[in-house]
This record gives sequence, C-alpha cells and structure tokens, in this order.
Amino acid sequence: MKVLVSDSLAEEGVNRLLSGADVDVITNLSPEELIEKIKDYDALVIRSGTKVTADVIKAADRLKVIGRAGVGIDNVDVEAATKRGIIVLNTPGGNTISAAEHTIAMMMALARNIPQANAALHKGEWNRKKYTGVEFFNKTLGVVGLGRVGAEVAARMKSFGMQILAYDPFVTQERAREMGITLGDLETVLRGGDFITVHTPLTNETRNLIDEDEFNIMKPGVRIVNCARGGIINEAALAKAVADGKVAGAAIDVFTKEPPTGNPMLDQEKIIVTPHLGASTAEAQVNVALAVADQILAIARGGLPTNAINMPAISPETLAVMEPFMKLAEKMGALLGQLVGTGFDTLELIYSGTLAEKDVRPVTISAIIGLLGSLMGDGSVNFVNAQRTLKEMGVKLLESKTESANGYSNAITLKLTRNGSATVVQGTVSGNKEKRIVQLNEYHTYIPSEGDMVIAIIEDRPNIIGPCCVVLGEGKINIGGMHVGRIAAGLPQLMVLSVDHLATDEIMKKLCAVPGVTSAKMVEL
Repeated sequence: MKVLVSDSLAEEGVNRLLSGADVDVITNLSPEELIEKIKDYDALVIRSGTKVTADVIKAADRLKVIGRAGVGIDNVDVEAATKRGIIVLNTPGGNTISAAEHTIAMMMALARNIPQANAALHKGEWNRKKYTGVEFFNKTLGVVGLGRVGAEVAARMKSFGMQILAYDPFVTQERAREMGITLGDLETVLRGGDFITVHTPLTNETRNLIDEDEFNIMKPGVRIVNCARGGIINEAALAKAVADGKVAGAAIDVFTKEPPTGNPMLDQEKIIVTPHLGASTAEAQVNVALAVADQILAIARGGLPTNAINMPAISPETLAVMEPFMKLAEKMGALLGQLVGTGFDTLELIYSGTLAEKDVRPVTISAIIGLLGSLMGDGSVNFVNAQRTLKEMGVKLLESKTESANGYSNAITLKLTRNGSATVVQGTVSGNKEKRIVQLNEYHTYIPSEGDMVIAIIEDRPNIIGPCCVVLGEGKINIGGMHVGRIAAGLPQLMVLSVDHLATDEIMKKLCAVPGVTSAKMVEL
C-alpha cells in the first residue's frame, strides 16, 4: 500500500506506517497539487488542514481509505468517498482525555477569570474584586452530548460536587443512571445549567444547535464552553448574549472559520479563546497518529478498520466470532449471483438459531458484496458502498430472524427474487468453523463454499451422471468430487461436480446437450 500523509503527523505514527507501507509525507499541498498527486496513492492520512473534496476523490483512482488522525471529518466529502467505495475513518479515542481535560481547564479559567486576571497583573494592575469568580460546588453542569469526551468531562466534574444534567438522544436512561447523570431534553438542560458544555459532532442537525432562542431560555449568568466543533453554537448570537449580560462568560476553543479573523467573539473580554488546542497534547498527538496508522495497516493486510465513518464498526471481538459467517454469506451471495444473473428485485436474508442473537449487519453486507461482486467484478463493491449500491439498483433488502434453523445450531438463508420467482440458498457454520452450503432451493445437499463447480439439474434415472463426467473428461476437466441432492424418486435431481478448473462455454454447451440434463451452470466461488 502506498500512503500519502498530507498533514503533520507524530513521528511515531509515520514510523508505524513505514513498518508495512510505502509512505510519503508531503504537507501544505494546494488543492490543485493534491488532486495531481492523489492518483498515485492507496491511502491518504490527514488532520484538519487537508480538504478532501469531491474533486480530490474523483481524481483518486487508487484510493481505498482516507484516515483522519483525530475526530472531526467535516473536511472530508464523506458522501463522495462512499460512492467511490473509499473508507473514511477517524480516531475518536486517541484524544479523548486531552479534549476532556482541556474542556475542564477552560471551565476553570472561565469560573475564576484566570486569563483576564493574568493579563491585568502583567500590566501592573491589582484588582482582586474585579476578578471575583464562582465555585463549581452545588452548581449544575449541562452537558450536551454524552459521547467519549462528554462522558469524561461529566465524570470528572462530579468530583467537584456538580450535579450533571445531560442531553443525548442516543443514551438510555439505564446508562445515564449507571453514570450518575440525569437525562433531559435539550430545553431542560439549557434551562437548568449554570455551566453548559457541548460535545456533539457538527452535522446538519447540530449546526447552530444553540442560537439566540436557546440563549433566551438559559439562566441569567450562565457560562458556556465549546471545545467540540465550531458552528454548534452560533458565534454572533453568543457574542451578543455576552455583551448584553445574559451570559456571564464563555470559553471557546473551536470556530466556524479557523483562524477566526474578524470573529465577533474576539471583541468580548469575557469570552476566553484558545486556538483549537483540545487535542494538542504530546500524548494525544502520538495516540491519534498510532491509531490511524494501525487502521491503515489493518486494511493493507485485508482486515477491517475499527472506526470507519461510512461502514458499520466491527470490534475485534465481534469480528473473531462473525468472520466465518461473513465469509460464508459472501460465498452464498456469489453463488446466487451466478445462478440468477441480473434483474432481481429483492434480496432477503433470514438468520436462524444462535446466529439470530448476534449483530448480523456485517454478515448482511458480506452477502451483498458476494452477490454484486459476482456480477460487477471483484473489487467493485466493498463494505463501504455495498448497501448503497444495492439501493441505487432499486433492490429491496429484507432481513428477519427465527429460532428454528432446520436442525442446525445456526443458519443463514438467502432468497433472491426476480419476476416473482425466488432462488434460495442456505448455509451453516459448524462448531469447528467449517463453512457449509447445505441447501439450494428444495434440494438439501452439500455444496462446497470454495472452488469451481458445475451445478446441474438432471433427470432421476440411470446413465446420466456418467455421460456428464465423460463430457468433462473429454474436455480435460478433472472432477474432484460429486454431491447429489434428491427430493424423491422420479423427480429431478441436483448434481454438483467439483472441478479443478473452469469449463469453457463450448464444454458447457455439450454438457447441456446430454440427454436428461435440464440445465447446467459453471460456478466459481
């Protein structure tokens, strides 16, 4: 894998990348220079400086992954990357402690007027009364967003004797109770907080989440902290609220435009500002650099990242359990694709037995990859764009779970429907992780999950299998195994012949011409 690092990255991260990849570190590229260079790389590692636009992605013929050494990915066109099947990943855990500690430092500075008092004393002023502060004890901290950083801030501020009131639509009441936090809606948190700190990502839903109307419902003298993303709080509205005395002060580390030239908040002495320092500790820089490097190298080895933005996150523990099912589902999807061809309108997956109790999202995506990959070519569909591609094709995706598994401890059933006719395949994974395809339509038999094979429907009478083998033998096709599926005497049979290599179209035509052969298909798994 060839990797371009276009923003400054800790030396430890670069060295980690060099252990398994060809790495070029070229920073301060103009948009035009990046577009020109990116076509030669498989991976791009960035921080907040590089803007990965749709034009950059369009020029990235080889690009497989964009890795952000940090949390925010608002400088990446994730939708354009997803359409191209490019993984976008970040490193949310690497700077969690750094960001949480900076938030608390800003809150302390805000409560005790430390920057203003320091500046005054340097000027020779001694005015203790002017810089009288407030305590945290018995105050309420309103936390907007209980992700990694928000949760760490809340845990630490409890030790100051603060009551924690939080808003996060993704956190359950049970989880909040475990954390010793009271959950409320956004209005409740904004009305109740003596201090309010925001810790959400910047999305269309969170942009200007706190605006003029929100400031109007807050307590008089409230104090605001934002070390998350610029734009969550309307900057002009905050500057006005401070100027009007509604807000006693604010501490801001992030801005909609950085550097924040001409920003109205810079005119307010009671607004403490720092130049986006939340992740700027030596430890955090190393942590995020190593984290992004490890994920890039995992992809280079054919594995999956742990923090992809545009694909389901799969922990190493989940992957260890689900990987055999994922591989089986991919093979089953490929089998269906080769048997049915194009024009299908519905893909249904049924999970049975113990498998129904697990998170099967990666298995579903694997089945789609196998199905579409068999028709569109290997590499054209991956974990990033599989579901999107299926949806764009107009194919309906259905999932269900059942307790019954037809006598197996677990089972995956795929149904591919075209013009009202369904083709069904079922598979299972044994206790020793052996992957087995055990059913095709109404036929219960063994179908290898790997290799080349001929799958045929033949009449149930003597002297059919032999002539089929003769045709293959005359075509220099060696048969490595055979399995037959039978419904009942006299009804058509399923014949599966494992072969050492693919048969030509001419050989398959001869096979189909054997008396008693209803259909025959060459399949490659």
